[in-house]
Amino acid sequence: MAIRLNPKYIKAVRNKYFLTAMAFLFLLLVNERNSIFDQIQYSKDLKEVQQKYNYYQTEIKKVKKEKEELFGNRKNIEKFAREKYLMKADNEDVFVMIEEDTEQ
Repeated sequence: MAIRLNPKYIKAVRNKYFLTAMAFLFLLLVNERNSIFDQIQYSKDLKEVQQKYNYYQTEIKKVKKEKEELFGNRKNIEKFAREKYLMKADNEDVFVMIEEDTEQ
């Protein structure tokens, strides 16, 4: 049981203009700089960059908030310096306690 194709369709497919148009569309889809495959990759990259942008925007807000708290008054600056950088005043001593593991 063979499938018979309508001769009208075969004639249309063999038309040189139709074949040229199909070859041109194929080149546009596959072989060009802006091919369909590149467009898919570009959209993936765009989503990734947008996610990174949103992440960094929230981090910037956090850092700005910390900056406002830190530079709000002198007491906060001193607290930050002591906790983060282990700084001390000239007339005081700082002792750092390290717990040793007693189990052997």
